[in-house]
Amino acid sequence: MTFNSPAEPATSRVPGLRAVHHIAFTVPRLDEAVAFFTGVLGAEEAYRTGPIAAADDWMRRQLGVDPRATVHIAMLRLGPALNVELFEYTGPGRHRRMPRNSDVGGHHLALWTDDFDASVRRLAATPGVRMLGEPQEVGEGPIRGTRWVYLTTPWGLHLELVHAPRHQPYEEHTAVRLYRPEPPHEGRGT
Repeated sequence: MTFNSPAEPATSRVPGLRAVHHIAFTVPRLDEAVAFFTGVLGAEEAYRTGPIAAADDWMRRQLGVDPRATVHIAMLRLGPALNVELFEYTGPGRHRRMPRNSDVGGHHLALWTDDFDASVRRLAATPGVRMLGEPQEVGEGPIRGTRWVYLTTPWGLHLELVHAPRHQPYEEHTAVRLYRPEPPHEGRGT
């Protein structure tokens, strides 16, 4: 299977595609997940909807789940640029174990923090949160100086905290820049 390379004309790519609208996670208990995202991570709840169910084959056709499944949904805003959609499904045939990062379908949500040490202390003190090892600092390579640590939420979702220096070695070799929020004091009139 081959795909278009970045060197090919933009007309060969998906027209109009230019940003991420949201990421979504299925959680075991919607109320618990919303409380964690809002109360611990500082997200804001935009809306909830559900139950969504269908008497025909719509759930399988449209969402790839068992036709008898039902779902409740919450949409959250986390920081300046991330919408997070949370699903709680009921119905037959669901796996209840979170995938490991090494499993196909494994994933994690990496969150930028301006104050890495304070964020680590706060999350480590949060009931049900499990830190996976100790905070690390990348010693060499394209993201030298980046600090990171993995952790899990009370229901097992993998998160990563990240903080990186203002300039990173990879920037010397490409015009591509990874998104990073501006420090809180920049961009404001004083």
